[in-house]
Amino acid sequence: MWRALAVFRFTALVYAGALVVWRAPDYEHPLAGWLVLAGMVVWTFTAAGLYRRRGSNRWPVLVADLLVAMVFVLASRWIVGGAQFKEGFSIVPVTWHGAPVLAWALYGGRRLGLLAAAILGACDIYVRQEVGVSTITGAVLMILAAASVGYVVGLTTEAEHKLQEAARLEAASRERARLARDIHDSVLQVLAMVQRRGAELGGEAADLGRLAGEQEVALRALVSGATSTHTGTAEVNLVAKLEALSGPGVTFAAPAGPVPVPGNTADAVTGAVAAALDNVRRHAGDEPRAWVLVESEPGTVTVTVRDDGPGIPAGRLDTAASEGRLGVSQSIRGRISELGGEVVIFSAPGQGTEVELRVPVT
Repeated sequence: MWRALAVFRFTALVYAGALVVWRAPDYEHPLAGWLVLAGMVVWTFTAAGLYRRRGSNRWPVLVADLLVAMVFVLASRWIVGGAQFKEGFSIVPVTWHGAPVLAWALYGGRRLGLLAAAILGACDIYVRQEVGVSTITGAVLMILAAASVGYVVGLTTEAEHKLQEAARLEAASRERARLARDIHDSVLQVLAMVQRRGAELGGEAADLGRLAGEQEVALRALVSGATSTHTGTAEVNLVAKLEALSGPGVTFAAPAGPVPVPGNTADAVTGAVAAALDNVRRHAGDEPRAWVLVESEPGTVTVTVRDDGPGIPAGRLDTAASEGRLGVSQSIRGRISELGGEVVIFSAPGQGTEVELRVPVT
C-alpha cells in the first residue's frame, strides 16, 4: 500500500506539472510557480525514499510531508492570484497534496487521515478566497479518500493478524502431531508395559502399575489434543478445584465463598499448584508440610504455596531448566504466563520456599 501511495504521488506530480506548463504564463508570479513545481519534484523523490524505510519511526516524515504540502498549497494564493482563481484556475499542487492525507490514513487509520484531510482542505478553501462548489468538492473528496483508505488499512491489519494466528495454530498442530508420534513410540509404550507388569507382580508393583496407567491416560489425552472439561469462558469455582489437591501435610485456606474464574484459568492454576506440591513432596524432607492460601481481589486471584523444607539454593532453578527439568519453568511459570500472570518465588536455604501465583481474572 505504501508503494501504491508512491505511484499516486508520482502520477499526481505529472498531472500538476502539465497544468503548470499550461497555466504558468497566466499566473501573477510564474517564476514562483516553477519553483514550487521544482520543490514538488524534489520532495516526491525524497518522501518516496523515506517511506520505503521499514521499521523506522515515520512520524517525522509524516509531519514534514504534511507541512510541505501546506506550504505549497498556501503559496498558491500569491502565485496564482485571486483573479485567476475566479476564472477557474486550480492551486499549483492540484491533487498532489492528497498524498500526505493518504499517508496519514495508511499509518494511523481513519482518524489521522481525516485530520490531515481537514487541515489541507481548510488550506485549500482559504487559498481560493471564496467557497464554491469545486472547492467544497475537492475537500470532500479528500475526506472520503482518507476515510476509505483508513478503513481498508484497518481491515488489512486485522486480516494479517488473523492470518498470523492461523499460521501459529497450524504450526502448533504440526508440532503436537510430531510429539504425539515420538511419545507414542517411547513413553506411552513404556508406561503401558509398566502397567501390565505391575498388575502381574501385585503388591507395591501393582500400585506403581496403576499410577503408570493413570499417567498413560493423561498423556494420551494431552498429545491427542483432548480439550478440558471446562470451556475457556465458563466460570468454575477455583476453591473447589484446589481443595481436591489437599491431603496429609497440606493445609488449605481460602475465602468462605466461591472464587469464580474462567475454566481455562482454573485448570492452569490447579496444574501449577499441583506441580508446586509435587516439588514439596520430592524435596522438602520425609514428612513435608505445605500451606496453600487463596486470595481473591478485584481483577486478580493470588494463590500462594509455602513449605517448611530446606529451601532452594541460589541458581538451582536455572540449572534445572538448562538440564531439561521443566517443573518450575514450564509446569508452573509456563502455565501462569500463558494467562498473563506472574510467578514470584521466595526461598532461602533452611527457610522453606514460597511460590506466589498471581493471575488476572476478567
